[in-house]
Amino acid sequence: MDLQFNFVADRIVRNKAYPAFAQHQAEPYTQEWRQFGKHWPYTVPCNLIDHCNEHNFPYALHTVDSFPLKSFYPIALQFFDFSIDYFSLINPIILDQIRIKKIIILFYYDEGDNPFFIKKRLDQLCDKHSLLYGCYRFIIANTSASSIKGFVNFIADELLYWQRNKSMAPIQIHNDKRSKKFTALSRTHKWWRATVMSDLVRNGLLYSSYWSYNTDVALNESFEDNPIEVDTLDIRSSIDKFLKGAPYTCDFQTTDQHNDHSIVETDHYSDSYCNIVLETHYDADQSGGAFLTEKTFKPIKHGQPFVIVGAPGSLSALRKLGYRTFDHAIDNSYDLVQDNTKRWQQTLHAIKKIQQQDMHTWFQSCVDDVKHNQQLFLASKYARLNSLLERLND
Repeated sequence: MDLQFNFVADRIVRNKAYPAFAQHQAEPYTQEWRQFGKHWPYTVPCNLIDHCNEHNFPYALHTVDSFPLKSFYPIALQFFDFSIDYFSLINPIILDQIRIKKIIILFYYDEGDNPFFIKKRLDQLCDKHSLLYGCYRFIIANTSASSIKGFVNFIADELLYWQRNKSMAPIQIHNDKRSKKFTALSRTHKWWRATVMSDLVRNGLLYSSYWSYNTDVALNESFEDNPIEVDTLDIRSSIDKFLKGAPYTCDFQTTDQHNDHSIVETDHYSDSYCNIVLETHYDADQSGGAFLTEKTFKPIKHGQPFVIVGAPGSLSALRKLGYRTFDHAIDNSYDLVQDNTKRWQQTLHAIKKIQQQDMHTWFQSCVDDVKHNQQLFLASKYARLNSLLERLND
């Protein structure tokens, strides 16, 4: 059944909902409009409304003066700040409508933080303000949200990359031989990524590949944060040697260009057989869920098979969206392994098995699924939004 989003906003400026609680001043369609996330309380323009626009999904913006029953009051977050009492910031007029169940608070968060921690904090705030726990819904990209009442998992970066890379045509899938085996790109240093890349290098798996590690190695993360047990892998010295040689690059793009999702280095996809995706999180904030970002959707749009180095259940999440994960050509059993160290060992084994084959023949066996994935990604996300709204109303 097709539905419609109804949003209530404190302010509507040039047909845009002004971010809830925002103190930063900006006009839509300006550079300053993108800067809300740098200012307290770190609320931002709601991407969900932009996605409705992009995919012609019906929605309406309302002021508190006139709105349909059960409308949503969107609070889009750059990051969830546990020190902020979000409910204390809500306009008292809107808060009164929330208390009598005419308006539902709708948090929109496209990150992969642990939703169990967030729910605990929000329920504490509900108690503080004498609000029912059911007064809010929380959309988040962490798949473990599906098991929490009032929370809805939505893999937002599928739509976000669709939007930000739409000016670039998908790279054509071809049958010509490619000069490189793998593409493995890592922009931001994290200890688990350094562990993975060091292991790939010491096993000779990045020979004849496009690969990078950061453009500016700033070791601002604690080594103890590494979810992979490096001593089990006997890899400490290899990591140290690897980082001393960094940064490693495989293109001539600037840092700003690497951060610009509208830009793609085409050779990384058209001249390489397989993408080793180093996702944002390896254990998704110890939540037990998975978190997929544009890093996964880049090879999907641009025509490559892939192995995901990320949280368990990443491939399962993709399958639920309708994507194919090359199960006939890749040992994807790593996706089921909960132990972080063992999952990486299993992933490494899967990559080795790919590399040991004639990779051109291997790629040919994946072409049908590559084409399916590309077409699915390029399709309208109307059905995704309709399913989201159904789950919010459920």
